[in-house]
This record gives sequence, structure tokens and C-alpha cells, in this order.
Amino acid sequence: MSIWTDPFAAAPTLDDIRAAARRLDGAARRTPLLNAPLLDRAAKRRVWVKAECLQVTGSFKFRGAYATLSGLAPEERARGVIAMSSGNHAQAVAHSAALLGCPSAIVMPHDAPAVKLERTRAYGAEVVTYERGVEDRDAVLAREAEARGMTVVKPYDDARVMAGQGTCGLEIGEEMPDDVEEVLVCCGGGGLTAGTALALEGRARVRPVEPEGFDDVCRSQASGRIERNARESGGLCDAIITPAPGRLTFPVLRDVCGAGIVVTDAEALSAMRAAWEHLRVVLEPGGAVALAAALFRAGPDVCVVASGGNVDEAVFRLGLEAPFPRGA
Repeated sequence: MSIWTDPFAAAPTLDDIRAAARRLDGAARRTPLLNAPLLDRAAKRRVWVKAECLQVTGSFKFRGAYATLSGLAPEERARGVIAMSSGNHAQAVAHSAALLGCPSAIVMPHDAPAVKLERTRAYGAEVVTYERGVEDRDAVLAREAEARGMTVVKPYDDARVMAGQGTCGLEIGEEMPDDVEEVLVCCGGGGLTAGTALALEGRARVRPVEPEGFDDVCRSQASGRIERNARESGGLCDAIITPAPGRLTFPVLRDVCGAGIVVTDAEALSAMRAAWEHLRVVLEPGGAVALAAALFRAGPDVCVVASGGNVDEAVFRLGLEAPFPRGA
């Protein structure tokens, strides 16, 4: 029997997040919380970086994927799972499925970074592509899931996935200095941000960070209703480009999180360089936006989540060539 009755009905509780942490024990890495004096100087405040780029499969997405699949009933795992993703959730589901002996198929945009398409296939998943901006990805997912009889694992609007992502927040709460009360999180559909906020509620204020031009969460927070992006492709931060906040994630983003922050692609590239120079970690643009906010927006001492490091070589070179952040 599955541990979930309806994972699409409501956001997870703190108990759900703690249960996910128990299932992840021994499978996910406890990623380090990094600090460097020169990074603090560049940001003009103390900055701790939760290096989820060092997580299994290169991003925080493994937490949600493995937590979800490990909680499925045996008969559900036998039928297999299907997910949709631009890359990081794809790799996480594919690898989790392989670890648990579960067939998997991933619906991915045709223009996803080549490295993410290749790695998803290498983890053992069948990749089904669709044309982003032309085809409805939800419709493609529904069609393929019905045809194959597979269980859908959504990238963020799924309580099981949110609970897994929230385990990142549990670790931050255990390791972050007591006087740090703000956490910046790279935000797409909001699974990591909402899960982290629920895990840290009463301990720290979590703020979503988005790339300029794809700030649906910030606009939704301001209006009090779900706002959609005008376009779904074309941005440098492909890993966190989503149509809109999720139905489950939005109430948490609205009611529990602090105000969102928007950064430019140029700032994200500079943050990639700073992460490499000061911490020797590789970030993709979407995984660097929270660090960019710490570097280019004034504020108190802060913890940021560096959410992913699956970057094409050409894009990483752009980061290494970006102007260094102020104060460095």
C-alpha cells in the first residue's frame, strides 16, 4: 500500500517531511553548508551556501524523486513511473527508479540541454520529447501516463515530492548559525521553496528567487492569485522556468514565504563564477539565482540554496567569463 492517499490534495506536513527524511537516509547525500570569507566580502554580508549541486544526480531533485518512489506501493513501482521535466527532475526520477527496480519514462522539452537529455537516458529512462511553447506538456504527460499505465510523479505540485524537497530545509535548520534568519531558495514551480519553508517555519524566513522575465511566483505573491509567465522558454535559467506556481505550492509561497526576489541572467552568471572561485562548486544558471540575490541585493546575513550543477560546458564558460561580483 502507498503511504499517500491523495498526493495532489494538500501540501505536506512537517511530519511528512520528517518521514521523507527517514526514507532518504542512506540514499541521498547530506550536502554541506559552505562559507568562504571572500564570498562574504563580495556579498557584504555573511553567506552560507547549501550545496545541493553536490546532491545525487547533481541537484536537490533527487530528494523529492526518491522520497516519492520509495513510498509507492510495490504494484505501483512494478507498473513504472512517468514524469515531466526540463532535466533535473528527469534525472532524479530516472536514477531513483533504477535504484528501486522501477521502469521509468520522462516527458522532456525537445530543447532541453543536451547534457540533461543524455544523462536521463543514461540513468535508464525512456525519454519522450515535446515541443515547448507549442505542445501542452500536461496533455502529453497525461496521454503517455494513460497509455502506459504508469504513476505520475510531478516535478513540484505533488505533496510527496514537496516533502522530499523539504528535507533540504531540515538539514539547513540543523546546521545554519542561530543568528541567521533568512534563507534564499532558487524557485521554479515552488516545490523546493515551499518544502523548505514548511520545514523551517518558525525558524527562518524563506524567500523565493527567480530569473527576470520568469517571475511568476513574485507576481503571484503580489497579486494574491496564481499568475502565469508570458512564455515558457528562451531564458538562460532553464531549470527553473515553469508556467506558473503550483496549486499546492502557491498557498505556501503566499502565506509562509517572504517576498520574492528577481535577478538578471547576468547576475546569475556572476554568481556561477563566484561559486567556482570561492567554493570550487559548479552551478547551472538556475541553480545560482539564490546566490545571485545574496551577492547583488542588500540584506541581512543569509543562507542560500545552490540547487543544481547540471550545466552545459558552453554555459559554464559564460559564467567563468562573467564580471566578478562587487567587493570580490
